[in-house]
Amino acid sequence: MEKRYPLPPFTKESAIEKIQLAEDAWNSQSPLKVSKAYTLNSVWRNRDEFISGRSEIVEFLTRKWAKELNYRLKKEYWAHTDDRIAVRFEYEYSNAEGHWFRAYGNENWEFDENGLMIKRFASINDVPIDEKDRKFR
Repeated sequence: MEKRYPLPPFTKESAIEKIQLAEDAWNSQSPLKVSKAYTLNSVWRNRDEFISGRSEIVEFLTRKWAKELNYRLKKEYWAHTDDRIAVRFEYEYSNAEGHWFRAYGNENWEFDENGLMIKRFASINDVPIDEKDRKFR
């Protein structure tokens, strides 16, 4: 059975480590790499999309990063329990026309005993920004 450390039950320190690992993976913009952190039948709600399983995760992330160019993400610890972590995040991206956006959101994560994410629920809002107002370079 594959394992993704750190494993539950989480402490504040191990939850923060898990968040940093997720941030690093997402900033790689590698759909396959990111998908390995989720169970084979993981379920997501991302904005208004419902995603189920690793293959759909890879398809979703491939589409996402084809549209969200120059992607840069920062995640922050919000709270945790033994097998759940809540995260606040911001990311910036540009579109094909060169317009910049900052996305703000919250995620709720649930993990299995092997440290793989079973559920990911993300609420996200986008705000247009000027290139000069970018935070993440």
